[in-house]
Amino acid sequence: MKIRAMKGMRSEAEEIFKSAVAAVNPYEAVRRFVRVEGDKLSLGSGERPVVEMDLSRYERILLVGGGKATAPMARAMEELLSSRIRRGIIIVKYGFGEELALTEVIEANHPLPDPQGVEGTAKILSLLQNAGENDLVFSLISGGGSALLVQPAGGITLEEMQDLTRSLLECGASIDEMNTIRKHLSSVKGGQMARAAMPATTINLMLSDVVGDRKDVIASGPFVPDSSTFEDAWEVLRRYELRDVPKAIESHIKAGMEGRIPETPKTGDPAFDRVHNLIIGSNIMALEAAEEKARSLGYNALILSSMIEGETREVARVHTGILKEILKTERPVPPPACMISGGETTVTIRGKGLGGRNQEFCLAAALELKNLPQRVVVLSGGTDGDDGPTNAAGAIVDPLTVSRGKESGMAASDFLENNDAYHFFEKTGDLLITGPTGTNVMDVRLILVR
Repeated sequence: MKIRAMKGMRSEAEEIFKSAVAAVNPYEAVRRFVRVEGDKLSLGSGERPVVEMDLSRYERILLVGGGKATAPMARAMEELLSSRIRRGIIIVKYGFGEELALTEVIEANHPLPDPQGVEGTAKILSLLQNAGENDLVFSLISGGGSALLVQPAGGITLEEMQDLTRSLLECGASIDEMNTIRKHLSSVKGGQMARAAMPATTINLMLSDVVGDRKDVIASGPFVPDSSTFEDAWEVLRRYELRDVPKAIESHIKAGMEGRIPETPKTGDPAFDRVHNLIIGSNIMALEAAEEKARSLGYNALILSSMIEGETREVARVHTGILKEILKTERPVPPPACMISGGETTVTIRGKGLGGRNQEFCLAAALELKNLPQRVVVLSGGTDGDDGPTNAAGAIVDPLTVSRGKESGMAASDFLENNDAYHFFEKTGDLLITGPTGTNVMDVRLILVR
């Protein structure tokens, strides 16, 4: 009876997660935010537009962008603007593309940049550099754009950028820290696309995948003033004691610190005089939808935070601590309870296994759940359906997960130490597989207690 009830809770957790993902559908986000009536363009999610424009003032409308969710965003813009769009070029992750009528869709690699990303970015830059003051540029940016919009600066090679990106991913650097470095090793990030597009008018629509929705961090802010410096980039390298940093990268950052290379454009730079940077979707929107769905299923739902960061295993321990408190004292809310959190954690890779931050979170949580009553379930999933270099969005675990592993001859703690959550969950049947969702607003974590 208990196992049957727990299976029902697992299904409910999936339902809640799917509701969260559906709420940040990028196509719908654009259609909610952008309105076109004749020649009148209105931008904003409320009754009062934040930006209004007369489209008849512009000779050409151009469409550019990059990120995992950019293709459905572009489809929505094509429907809204139709033949007004003169040309469009976007870059998406492999498998995230779709056929569009007016926009060239280029697929490239993520999280490590590849030649297709470089070639696609060069095409976008050429289009922007030929834009004039009577042109209107729509930029569509979503998570993953940092790896997809890539043009190494100076004499830095793509291979050197790949090596550094790999090192940053493995050492547990946060997305803010990674993007601080990326901006200062690039010719397009950190507001430099705005420089390329001037004197055109640019409307930059962003689907946020960063904690706190910092515009300059989303996809490394190609159209946003950069608040970071070369000194900040150097400090990140120093903090993580990264060895074997390619000489060209080290020399480039030092040249920037010494003023021999110009800084990325800051607030007040003329490059941003005609740029409108607007967020159309974020993690909190997904969490609010999860909260609503959980309540419809009879749970006392509570959003903990959309800004959770830190080492994944430690975050898992905190979440399971809250779960145990609910079981013991019925605080912060009584069962049936659904605790919801979002954000993006990091994993310091020490083993040689396969997985992602959501799977690692769930494996660490499963070890905490093994002696608890069979009325708790934990889910953690990436809203993009893509956790690390795997085909899973994350995982769903319960108090029997560890014992299911034992029955297959696996010790959960050993797999956790080897960062090999994927292969553990593959055998226990606990993987959360959704396929590419077309959106990307970080992660959603759920704790269910009946």
